[in-house]
Order: sequence, then C-alpha cells, then structure tokens
Amino acid sequence: MAPAAQTGLKGRMIKTTLEVDARLAPADCQTMPDVRQGVDALDRALVALLAERQGYMDAAARIKADRSKVFDRARIEDVVDKVKAAARESGLSEAIAEPVWRTLIDRCIAYEYDSWDRTKG
Repeated sequence: MAPAAQTGLKGRMIKTTLEVDARLAPADCQTMPDVRQGVDALDRALVALLAERQGYMDAAARIKADRSKVFDRARIEDVVDKVKAAARESGLSEAIAEPVWRTLIDRCIAYEYDSWDRTKG
C-alpha cells in the first residue's frame, strides 16, 4: 500500500488483514461438516469486511453536504463494472457477483441516507 503522502490521502491508512479461521480448501473437503466449516469461516470474514464498508458509508454521509449526492448512478455502474472485472480475475461467477453487489450497493445507499438524516437531517 502506498504511503499516504504518495496517494494524496490524509490521516490514518487502514491495512486490512483478512483473517479466516483454519479451514480446508474446497477441493479437499470430504464431508458436509468440512464444507460448512469453510463457509462459516468465510462468512465471519465477510461480515468483518462489510462492517468496515459500512464505516465508509458513515464517512460519506458525514462528508456529503447535500442529501441528493447520496445516490450516484454513474458511481454505482463504475463499482459494478470493477466488481465484475475482479470476479472474472478471481474465478467468481458474474452471475453471483453482480446481483450480490447490486443488492449490497442498494442497502448501503439506504444506510447512507439514514446516516445522513441522523447526522444532518
């Protein structure tokens, strides 16, 4: 990760370290408990990342002076395009990635509106 001075960012840089419980690789799973252990571990990691993402929605609500700026169609499509590209690179089906992210974005926008209203409304 580039130092803050090189990226133009101010303040603390967050380095996310994804810690996932010990689990078998999917190809090595022999039983449904093996599969479920892996899925449960990944779910815990995903929840932690989503909580961090939610923090950025709070920051966006704090920074945006106008409530009408919460919804940005161009930004939504940019995010979805980036996610689809990342999905292709990672071997994740776009049929999973796109609807999951569109739902995530929808819920994050709703959360950001609520956050904006709580702090500025």
